[in-house]
Amino acid sequence: MDLATIIRRFESHDAPALSRDDHAAREVEHSLAYLGSEVALASLAQDPYWPKWDSPWWHLLLLHERGASERIPGAAAEALVAAISRLPLKIFPIHPEDTPAGLDASRDAFCHCALGCIVPVLLACGVDVDTRLPWARDWFARYQMADGGLSCDAEAYLVQGEVPSSMVGTVAPLEAMLALTAVRTRPEDVAFMDRAAGFLVGRALVRGSDTVHNAEERGSATGWPQLTFPRFYFYDVLRGLAVLVEWAHRLRRPLPWSAIAHVVGDLEARFPDGQVRIGRQAFAGKTTRVPAEDGRWTKRVPASNFPLLDASSRVGEVSPFLTRSWQTTRERLVALARAGLLHETE
Repeated sequence: MDLATIIRRFESHDAPALSRDDHAAREVEHSLAYLGSEVALASLAQDPYWPKWDSPWWHLLLLHERGASERIPGAAAEALVAAISRLPLKIFPIHPEDTPAGLDASRDAFCHCALGCIVPVLLACGVDVDTRLPWARDWFARYQMADGGLSCDAEAYLVQGEVPSSMVGTVAPLEAMLALTAVRTRPEDVAFMDRAAGFLVGRALVRGSDTVHNAEERGSATGWPQLTFPRFYFYDVLRGLAVLVEWAHRLRRPLPWSAIAHVVGDLEARFPDGQVRIGRQAFAGKTTRVPAEDGRWTKRVPASNFPLLDASSRVGEVSPFLTRSWQTTRERLVALARAGLLHETE
């Protein structure tokens, strides 16, 4: 479908009706009560992130993705900031010497997608991230690779002759920087966003890495057209499209239609009434770290769910949150086209 035709269709569409009934109201209250409990605070004191999917971290992320950040108990947000601040490594360990003896690179430091996911949540909870986590803003540009992407695989930074960057490792950092620059913008922040957006354009939102080191991503890419909710740190084509369109809209950047046409056309064809349905549970079947008998977090077990996660992620059901994202993205595509920033060719 050509650009002019699809923009006319978007202009003629009414916004889809979103149900005012929250069918997960009870589950929302369950998560809020948990976050306000001593159990949640004890979990954060032990680890800010693990275990999946039922530590405070994941409740916070899901509530944020559902648009309920303002209801998150302040004590939970404060405890999370304190837990993050206690991490002994404020770098992404790449070389063996980056992780001193006695530390665990998987628990004592962050990765890019984890930090990228949590920064917008903390900002939405009213946390001054630049003051409380002063190392966070510079993190993303520090680990940006030559093609504008990032990777949460430390070994990718040691590879010679190719750039094995990751879509999953890039999308959340770009979202985080857009959130941070809504508060304060520096030239280096804009440079990071422009390069990260260029990476998404170069991958046309759908292509996995063409490298040897990250060949596994080409298999993962087959699932990206199936939308997932909640996203947590996972990637799908609507998430990529939404953040790319937000970047172009916010920074008034030209966006080549050729890089996004196939995704836009596919979403329009699959959801002609604008009501977006969940296509997969990206979190399903994963494992998590838990403490072993000796107290070290070396044991792996199947990750556990919680009621709000189950209620929010049913495959085949309409997601009001994905629907809202698609509607906002369509509106911004129309605005970009009217401003002459959405064009047919690169």
